[in-house]
Amino acid sequence: MNYQIELRHFIYFLAVAEELHYRKAAEKLFISQPGLSTQIKQMEGILQTQLFIRDKKKVRLTPAGAFLKGEVEFILNHLEQTKKQLKLIGEGHLGEIRIGFLGSAMQNVIPNLLLDLKEKFPFIHTSLEELSNRAQISAILRDKLDLGFVRLSRVPKGLKLKPVFEDTFSLVLPADHILNEKDFKSINQVATDDFILFSQDYSPQYYDTVLSICEDAGFSPNVSHKSVHAQTVFKLVENKLGIAIVPTALQYGFQMKVKFIELKKIKQRAILSMVWKEDNRNPVLQNCIDLLLKL
Repeated sequence: MNYQIELRHFIYFLAVAEELHYRKAAEKLFISQPGLSTQIKQMEGILQTQLFIRDKKKVRLTPAGAFLKGEVEFILNHLEQTKKQLKLIGEGHLGEIRIGFLGSAMQNVIPNLLLDLKEKFPFIHTSLEELSNRAQISAILRDKLDLGFVRLSRVPKGLKLKPVFEDTFSLVLPADHILNEKDFKSINQVATDDFILFSQDYSPQYYDTVLSICEDAGFSPNVSHKSVHAQTVFKLVENKLGIAIVPTALQYGFQMKVKFIELKKIKQRAILSMVWKEDNRNPVLQNCIDLLLKL
């Protein structure tokens, strides 16, 4: 009997690939374990390729299985998004744009984009998710996001990167810190203070840039705490657990007992860029890119 690959094969394969355990995958799928094993063997027979190495102790993906896992994740996610877009278009809308962003983008770029979309393309739906640089790139590559806002100088092949906003950096100090804007001369005046930075995993370019700001002033900062949220950084500064350097735009929208000194004379700038996949097929993506290039 000749069999063909069907959607269920992909769904069953992905469950086993994620769990690496046939019983747990079968429970997740609400089918019997022998039935699941039969479907996987059938799939391997159709493809003429072994996808799993299975012994008494564990289940492992073969190199072919690991490759197929990434492709199936993309296929199933794309199918799900296609269904969602079809429903919106069928209801008279243009579709949905899925946007990832760093927290600092919410200070100006994202609100401006949403307002422009509402005015010029009211039938485009938007979904927003705050993610690290790395998570955004991963989601865009896997077709889980259409557009991202990152602080990166380069991206993987197949992605496009375009700067959309340039900002200065500001020093963040407790409200009663002895240093003020009038007395400020150079960042080396706080060389002995502890520093609170955004995590290197969250934004490696930001982390390296802050280090370079300090190194240009002749010292290496003592990093006492790291976070992925501006509010946490400011709260730590407010409680005198350290000082911070952040993009200047981040000072707005937080009511805390901290003060900001803009570092106007340094060469470093905080560059926010938009990133998207060159072969993205979402019909409303170009509308967003056009609006951003005019901001």
